[in-house]
Amino acid sequence: MDLVARTEPGQPVDELPPPGRAHVAFCSPRRSLRGSGEALRIDLPAPWPEHVDAVADTLAGIVHDGSGGAGRGPVAFGALPYDRDTPASLVVPAVIHGRTADGERWTTRIGDAAAGSDAATTSDVAASSEDGDEAPTPTDPTSVTISSVLSPREWAASVATAVDRIGRGELTKVVLARELSVRTDQALDAATLLRRFRAASPAAFAYSVDGFVGATPELLVSRIGDVVRAHPMAGTLPRTGDPDADSRRAGELLGSTKNRWEHQITIDAVHDTLLPWCSYLDAEPEPSVVAAGPVQHLATLVEGRLGQPEPSVLELVAALHPTPAVGGWPRIEALAVQAELERADRGRYAGPVGWVDAEGNGVFGVGIRGVQIAEDPTSARLFAGVGVVDGSDPWAELEETRSKAAAVLGALTRI
Repeated sequence: MDLVARTEPGQPVDELPPPGRAHVAFCSPRRSLRGSGEALRIDLPAPWPEHVDAVADTLAGIVHDGSGGAGRGPVAFGALPYDRDTPASLVVPAVIHGRTADGERWTTRIGDAAAGSDAATTSDVAASSEDGDEAPTPTDPTSVTISSVLSPREWAASVATAVDRIGRGELTKVVLARELSVRTDQALDAATLLRRFRAASPAAFAYSVDGFVGATPELLVSRIGDVVRAHPMAGTLPRTGDPDADSRRAGELLGSTKNRWEHQITIDAVHDTLLPWCSYLDAEPEPSVVAAGPVQHLATLVEGRLGQPEPSVLELVAALHPTPAVGGWPRIEALAVQAELERADRGRYAGPVGWVDAEGNGVFGVGIRGVQIAEDPTSARLFAGVGVVDGSDPWAELEETRSKAAAVLGALTRI
């Protein structure tokens, strides 16, 4: 079936999908997109980073009748696996609503080109049903059971093993994550959770794709026109909720040799990976401290202009992922230790999540601070990770995972 996309100025529409409705969404401070229905799905064989060109080819094959600009026309949303050696898929919604921070709004409808003026029939059905009065009202759970796949003691022992290997010079840093399983007495609703994540972290990148829902503070990479940005985060301390105490902790974070060194590993890796694509690229000379729910991070903006030919945002994603912020360094050694000590399949956790349009524009965050709802929607799982370097304290790292998991669990357990 040949597809055509029509983009028109949009009416005021909530940037978040209605509760109880199937959807995809990626909301950021600068630009938010959400979609409903499914015009097509793009499957990438393993290893998925080697096949991202298929997304550009597929989107280019959809005729676009309408104005151009980032996020207009056909858009593919993806929550890509952390493991590069696995397949992946992205979805192109039948209806896409977009808005920018300065008030621009648009709607793209994708349908069968053979239908002529009725090409958007399928997408119109999706649009009429997504905001309809008959939407089911999700019921919040009244009972939630949370269990750790590895006991706290077992997980702390894994951190101690990693510290020992780092001390022996096998690697510089490894990121280890704890897996938590959740069971509820009612089905979890992705749209409801997305609204809670967005409300709790309005400056973050809120996402919901294929049951993977959350709000990440970390921008992996964006490409809008020829401008490329990344905002890596590494180095973390918990927040207390007391402004004076948190301000002191921010100063401690900026002055911490361990955290600054861990942060610099990530900045150097991101900068060096993007540089060959760019005619100009620079990083902030000093990191800032970004508050993200129960924790605060060191963060540095990396920004530049792309040279010719301009890569798609997905090409940049494939080159960057995983950064040392979620994998470790050196990459190959860190990923081997990570797989051995975590003893878990991360799925989409810490993988790239975002959108790409037919012109290669797009925004992808790092898929953290989220939850994967299972096929049985009364089950879900989440991860919380830490960067382990020389001198890391296993029990302090355990507390950091608890702080990071708290924000996600707060959205699930609001009963």
